[in-house]
Amino acid sequence: MNTEDVIGLIPAAGKGVRLGLPYPKELYPVIRNNHYKPISQFVLNNLIDAGLKHIVFVINDTKHQLIGYFGNGHRFGCQLSYVVQESTNGADISTSPGLAHALDSAYHLTKGKTVFFGMADTIMQPDNVFASAYKQATQTDDVILVLFPTERPEKFGMVRLDQAQRVTEIVDKPVQTNLTEMWGCIIWRPAFTEYLHDCVCKQGLADFAQIMNNAIATGFRFRGVSIKDGVYIDLGTYDEIMELDRRFREE
Repeated sequence: MNTEDVIGLIPAAGKGVRLGLPYPKELYPVIRNNHYKPISQFVLNNLIDAGLKHIVFVINDTKHQLIGYFGNGHRFGCQLSYVVQESTNGADISTSPGLAHALDSAYHLTKGKTVFFGMADTIMQPDNVFASAYKQATQTDDVILVLFPTERPEKFGMVRLDQAQRVTEIVDKPVQTNLTEMWGCIIWRPAFTEYLHDCVCKQGLADFAQIMNNAIATGFRFRGVSIKDGVYIDLGTYDEIMELDRRFREE
């Protein structure tokens, strides 16, 4: 890690109602070599492997068990902070305000820092995805999208690149597309933190893909770093749980 002031950011504020688990889906057990490891520990380890010492979980007010498991981060070799994403729609509305709002909820901690952002309900391989992408960044890159191949574009934010690996467009969850790579995690510098904060708090924008596309149109420099042999597993449905269990049994 160079001299930039860096911080990790893991949004984990979703309700997880599709799975109906009696605990936060971020604690879904992945059993390997007879040891329990919750799925959210994988992205935490990715961040720690990249040299990060301070990592923030954005949670909702029901995620006590998540705090109970991870604590202050000492057991994992880092410092953990927790930010509660509060609904902007009032107490009677149970829906989450969304990803962009969750990311901006930690603004008081991320302001002025380079942010390494990954989702809590995913597994990314190889383990050094953040470190590898960061090494390929230049000082003029505002945002680095870490790209994984996928055969399920309708589930992800697909990325269009030019010949210089510059991102020209994010196409969110297209039904049909010739694009083959999706963004799985992101590194961004302080200028984009400020842009995101302005979009969420002043413009009222909620669509993170739209915010990124607007930033590109405004002149922000987005670089795509392709993890050609990378694996990205998203835990969102029972079909994906079954795929996750099958993949890890075969290893």
